[in-house]
Amino acid sequence: MSESPTVEANRHEIPEKRRQAHVDWLLGVTQVPTATGREHRVIAWIDRWLAGRDGIEKRVDAHGNIELSLKDAPTTDHPVYFTAHLDHPAFVVEQIVDPNELILSFRGGVMSDYFPDAEIRLHNSENGFTTATIVEEHDPDGKAWSETETRPFKMYRAKSGQPHAASVGDIGTWALPDAEIVDDEFGGIIHTNACDDLAAVAAALCAFDEIRMAQENGSDRNDVRVLFTLAEEIGFIGAIGASRDGFMPKGSRIIALENSRAFPDSPIHGGPIVRVGDRISVFSPELTGAVAKVAERIAGGPAQPTASQKQSDMPKWKWQRKLMAGGACEASVYCAYGYTSTCVCLPLGNYHNMAGLTEAQAGTHEGAPRVGREYVGIDDFHGMVDLLIGCGMDLPQSPGFIERVEKLWNERKFVIGS
Repeated sequence: MSESPTVEANRHEIPEKRRQAHVDWLLGVTQVPTATGREHRVIAWIDRWLAGRDGIEKRVDAHGNIELSLKDAPTTDHPVYFTAHLDHPAFVVEQIVDPNELILSFRGGVMSDYFPDAEIRLHNSENGFTTATIVEEHDPDGKAWSETETRPFKMYRAKSGQPHAASVGDIGTWALPDAEIVDDEFGGIIHTNACDDLAAVAAALCAFDEIRMAQENGSDRNDVRVLFTLAEEIGFIGAIGASRDGFMPKGSRIIALENSRAFPDSPIHGGPIVRVGDRISVFSPELTGAVAKVAERIAGGPAQPTASQKQSDMPKWKWQRKLMAGGACEASVYCAYGYTSTCVCLPLGNYHNMAGLTEAQAGTHEGAPRVGREYVGIDDFHGMVDLLIGCGMDLPQSPGFIERVEKLWNERKFVIGS
């Protein structure tokens, strides 16, 4: 089905060959083992991606957060940032008991029901791993776990059938099938280890690369940057550090990127979500409105049909605008420190690898809950890239609502005799 001329005119054109490269990057980075405080493998992947792209500068703050900027772009005090975090809920080896047994912490939010007898992979080299099984929760003081300053993470004891060769500090991830793209009528779904937040990392790099090439080919040079943060899964630690230090100029407009649990009213294949707030806060309304305006410009229409429209009138390029109140994201941190910030997210299946989460929460799950690969729609991913490119190339300074209401006033004030 062809798209309307309006959509084609307002969306940056990406050749199919580059679209396929974007999917390849998505597949690649979402399979990289990562954990809070152990993001080095993803950083190495990004460094390989940067190799040969001489037009990009990399800067690292005191906490390990990474900023990418374009060398020939103007440096301003009001850059547009795309931000994403480099960690995902996972295990970290804390103690070696013997060659076949070890104790691990789990850094991130996953329901306790998913851990008993779960198989995990211990990543003890760049490409190698051994398999172990969680045998019990580890309570070193004989008391049930509760989060404290001295014991911030749950601990688990795991055993392997062969020597694990692990060292303290190594990463443990769930043992999951290989990543794959499953075709469907909407263009496919990627099932992979860690969409949250590595799919957003891929989208940020895709959009940034397209903007870089467009600027090299003569488009307007804007101050667009990428910020990759550490340790989001245990409380936004990297984002807090960057904000406290003023790593980003105070006039920055920060678009945090996330993968947020899909619900019936925020479905996969519904398009990228302009997220107006989370369970902590409502984001900067002027920036949320500006991003929504870019989405509407690309689509040629609103996210939802108005009362006078039919569903068939809706544009083919989809987007959503939602309050995602089930979780929290780094946009709330940036807002708390006085930055103008909002969020764009991908609707996510198997949030934090918890397959059947709705049933597990309701207590209606048949048998013990088991982990699974996370998944997002390929069309949603491409839509996020499109939206970020639009924001990087022409993000309005304001959502323009005052202009719209002034126009309404001037056209229709006659009905009240004004």
